[in-house]
Amino acid sequence: MKSAGGLWGARFSKAPSQALVDLSRAPANYFRLAPEDLQSSAAHARELVRAGILTAEECTIVEAALADVAAAFARGEVAPIPADEDVHTFLERVLKDRLGPLGGKLRAGRSRNDQAANDLKLHLRTKARAVAVDLLALQDAIVAQAEGHVDTIAPGFTHLQPAQPVSFAHQLLAHAQGFARDIDRMMDWDRRAALSPLGAAALAGSAIALHPELSAVELGYDGPCENSIDAVGARDHVAEFLFVTAMIGVNLSRLAEEVFIWNSKQFAWVDLDDGYATGSSIMPQKKNPDIAELTRGRASRLIAVLQGVLIALKGIPFAYNRDLAEDKWAAFEALDTLELVLPAMTGMIATMTVDRDRLKAQATLGFTLATEVADWLSRRGIPFSEAHEITGALVRHCEARGCGLSDLSAADLAAVDPRLTADVLTRLTPEAAVAARSGHNGTAPASVRGQIERLVATLARQRAWASA
Repeated sequence: MKSAGGLWGARFSKAPSQALVDLSRAPANYFRLAPEDLQSSAAHARELVRAGILTAEECTIVEAALADVAAAFARGEVAPIPADEDVHTFLERVLKDRLGPLGGKLRAGRSRNDQAANDLKLHLRTKARAVAVDLLALQDAIVAQAEGHVDTIAPGFTHLQPAQPVSFAHQLLAHAQGFARDIDRMMDWDRRAALSPLGAAALAGSAIALHPELSAVELGYDGPCENSIDAVGARDHVAEFLFVTAMIGVNLSRLAEEVFIWNSKQFAWVDLDDGYATGSSIMPQKKNPDIAELTRGRASRLIAVLQGVLIALKGIPFAYNRDLAEDKWAAFEALDTLELVLPAMTGMIATMTVDRDRLKAQATLGFTLATEVADWLSRRGIPFSEAHEITGALVRHCEARGCGLSDLSAADLAAVDPRLTADVLTRLTPEAAVAARSGHNGTAPASVRGQIERLVATLARQRAWASA
């Protein structure tokens, strides 16, 4: 009795129940792996020539048919039918329709287990580069904004409370550093994922496909997996990929949250382009940063699919189990989410405008120059713990008078502590505070320009990998 799927069932006396068929059939979006399955089938055909299963002439015919099916699938001319249990069943049916018994020879020496592991791994290695390309576009938008705001003075915050003045470019580039690490993580993941599962067959290895190292190279891998059970049973490469996408989601969400704050009427640091904002169905005046809001929400999906795969993996024996099919749902959800979110975030960042005057006006609110006073005292030999106390007293004096630090006179300073002289007033400007932090990772304009230069070099290195 043949099953509805066509790849198994010879030892069964009856057809599978409809409930089993419905549960077992792959979701429609799993069939997106057809290009990878066809690509690996071509490599397997060449392996079957080496094994003496196919002649060179038959292999040529099979490879041509596989290429033709790939083109037809891309054009939408071939598609799965309800009887196709999965992408492997679908493509064998199509190939046998075209080649007859020759199409059935291709199944020798392999299993859906190593095919499934290989198809997704190939797909993720390709999509990893696509994610990096989209993330690099966002990085370019951040760099472009930063280049225009190296000298723009802005409030810096800790605990969402005014802390110290910074260059607005420095604040933007903080996000760029996180995204740069995300791309490096993806590159590092790809290095570990560059081993082919083909040749593992069901779990014990193949008695026919004896040279998986050759098909691995043909498919762009560095080599085959070392252990056949690990090749079909491991999905830590999927979990690791999903960690990287979840981290991207978290970093996107943190940028989105800052855009919310910057765009609020209470802050009003930035204005979003009308093409990257939405309105309200009841309040005509509203202009909402929905891209940032949707991005923050979608980040939860990226975290959730990582958690789902880890839970699926934790309790199963180490070999192939159908539980592992959850890897595709999780991977596709993550990829589809980033494919929507990244271009939208890129456009929003690239087109937003920054109110330099408002940023500068807010840069000294909340006594953000107090650290300059403590540093000035420390340079004059006063222990910083004591300088901290003196500066705190000065802030209390200003609060009692309802004035800012820069409004103080020499007499005001002396009244708090005689060691506070009028010379300290030259340090009480946001420009002086920013310029003073001229170390390698500081917010001084010269340091920020160096940061941009080094980041651009990093992006060039990452772009070369993404385009490979």
